[in-house]
Amino acid sequence: MAEKPSADADARTELVRAARVVAGAGLSDAFGHVSVRRGSSLLITAPIPLAFQTPADVVTLSLDADDLPAGVPKEAWIHIAIARADSHVGAICRAQPRNVARATTAGRSIRPLDGQGALLGPTVATYDDSRLVRDAAAAETVAHLMGDAPAIVLRGNGAVTRGHDLGAAVARMWLLDRSADLSLHAPTSAAPLAEGEQDWWRERDAELLPRIYDFLVRSHGDRPENDQKGDQR
Repeated sequence: MAEKPSADADARTELVRAARVVAGAGLSDAFGHVSVRRGSSLLITAPIPLAFQTPADVVTLSLDADDLPAGVPKEAWIHIAIARADSHVGAICRAQPRNVARATTAGRSIRPLDGQGALLGPTVATYDDSRLVRDAAAAETVAHLMGDAPAIVLRGNGAVTRGHDLGAAVARMWLLDRSADLSLHAPTSAAPLAEGEQDWWRERDAELLPRIYDFLVRSHGDRPENDQKGDQR
């Protein structure tokens, strides 16, 4: 009888699937990382393109870390700071959606102009420094600006989304890219949805975000469980 995979192996497989979905949906290229909470630690993708991650590449990162271990992207401080700030955060995604970069460059804020955009909150804050967030102090500033919002833009350096699980974090990155595109092409006079309408959409995020992630997996995912378990590179 075949041995059942461990919970850790399952978590690594799901993390790699999420990473490949982000890449397959065109939300990242050479850079980006995804993490999922595992107790007092995070499982986080390695500093290689998300499209080429394998379960063997995934690294365990303690939330109590004072220094980053080998094999972890230096921007992992962002993940640590956000996870430390809110115990309800189950997963974090950092990527470089091109529409977010275009909107930011054009000076357009990302606003909830449609129902799905409302799932990102009433506003999407911007961390106004293009330098990579590679130390604990800068990461804590990002987490503070983000507050309890599900997304934040890193000016000139992509964006970060979070969720109670991987599906929610990745779905929100996709929504952020679409909302940025809508905000970029809408007239500057376009008004966001009324507050009551925004609330109505947010009350249904537990229904809608899994459906979006399922669509992304079916459209852009693959089967990382077919990868060899060892690192062959």
